[in-house]
Amino acid sequence: MPEVEVPLNPSVTAAANPGNFISAGAVSSILVIDDEAAIRESLEVLLSLEGYTVTMATDGVEGLRLLDAESFDLVLLDLNLPGQSGLELLPQIKERQPELPVIMITAYGSVDTVVDAIRAGAENFVQKPWDNEKLLADIRSAIARHKAEEENLQLKRTLKQRYNFSNIVGKSEIMLKVFDLVAQVAPSRSTVLIQGESGTGKELIAKAIHANSPRHDKPFVPINTGAMPSELLESTLFGHVKGAFTSAVASKKGLFEVANGGTLFLDEIATMGMDTQAKILRVLQDRRFMHLGGIQEIQVDVRIIAATNVDLRKEVREGRFREDLFYRLNVISVDLPPLRARREDIPLLAQHFLDFYANENGFEPRKLSADALRALMDYEWPGNVRELENSIERGVVLSSGPVIGSDLLPGHITGRSFQDALLQLNPNASLFDILEDIERRIIIEKLERCNWNQTDAAEQFHIPLSTLNQKIKRLNIEIRKKGRE
Repeated sequence: MPEVEVPLNPSVTAAANPGNFISAGAVSSILVIDDEAAIRESLEVLLSLEGYTVTMATDGVEGLRLLDAESFDLVLLDLNLPGQSGLELLPQIKERQPELPVIMITAYGSVDTVVDAIRAGAENFVQKPWDNEKLLADIRSAIARHKAEEENLQLKRTLKQRYNFSNIVGKSEIMLKVFDLVAQVAPSRSTVLIQGESGTGKELIAKAIHANSPRHDKPFVPINTGAMPSELLESTLFGHVKGAFTSAVASKKGLFEVANGGTLFLDEIATMGMDTQAKILRVLQDRRFMHLGGIQEIQVDVRIIAATNVDLRKEVREGRFREDLFYRLNVISVDLPPLRARREDIPLLAQHFLDFYANENGFEPRKLSADALRALMDYEWPGNVRELENSIERGVVLSSGPVIGSDLLPGHITGRSFQDALLQLNPNASLFDILEDIERRIIIEKLERCNWNQTDAAEQFHIPLSTLNQKIKRLNIEIRKKGRE
């Protein structure tokens, strides 16, 4: 997962209305640069009634002077100004304050002018006479993003100074408690158990603990213990001597040795077999182990951080997990909340992933439309942050312009029905083509839900993996890389 930072904590009202993420009581200031007195008066009345602080400038020179002297949350800039046009003034505004949103206003907008303004950094383009509600909605959306980005930068500095948390997201109260707990336990030698649903960022928390510990300059070694059979897992963890088993043609160190002095992160700990659990318990107790097939004990100094997405207490009660190992691992427990329990963390998470994947793909900056953001806020996120990241990556890759609408988000997030999908099909398509298109959409959405894990998708479809692979090949579905924890 790319490095992510801490998002805005909107008010309860804002959470219920994703079009407006300004905290209750916040007063936003707007600079209006327009040479027409009637326009300035009209905007002053409209914006003041909405609770904004409004400052007026009649030309670019006065506007730049005010920008140098005061702080604003948004600029409304007329295209046709005396002396120099708004299009000529825009780069000077962006040079002074690159992140300050600017909405252009004109009565004479052409397509080329709009394109030039957007490329120069304009947030939006409004034609006179404007629709008051639409203008206010555009202003609210732009200011919300601006405030969120400003707060994100400030919190980024604060968190790095306080915790060195360069890759954790969340300003919600529940995540701040996680941060405090991580900061407390990181300097210790204690074993940590991280519990949370799949996709909540358990490995990121493990890395933060390691990065803030005295072991930070030693190896951090992660392993997904559920991704390999028992014998291979034990060989990977403990190493083996030559001839220990059929394919052991040479001796090999295990990850406990690789992680010596550092941290070993055991993900999906509940999937380990009972024999392997017993060996892990011995390492925790004695800090000693033997290679598979070996007779010499090896001593190591390794901190164990384990993670699981299941209820380990239940696993203990049902005899699938050793009780003594559970208590050894559960010295300190960090419980990660699902994304649906901290919706106020969604807006900047989304914007961060937009920035990251736009940059990764060589695109210009991307932003979400109001309806797309509303869909993200309303969705339950069973796949948590990982699913959000994958959804944003999809939107960026499929986008052809700076604004990503809800049509570029997966259908199961926006609630688009198959009837909606059918309306988008070629009206001259044959029944075979229609059925093939629907099948393709179903498979893609299932793969997205499964983090592009074909094995999981095949299991959920109740079909053999080979059958799913044949369909993927026949339908020319491009398999994307898996998201990160």
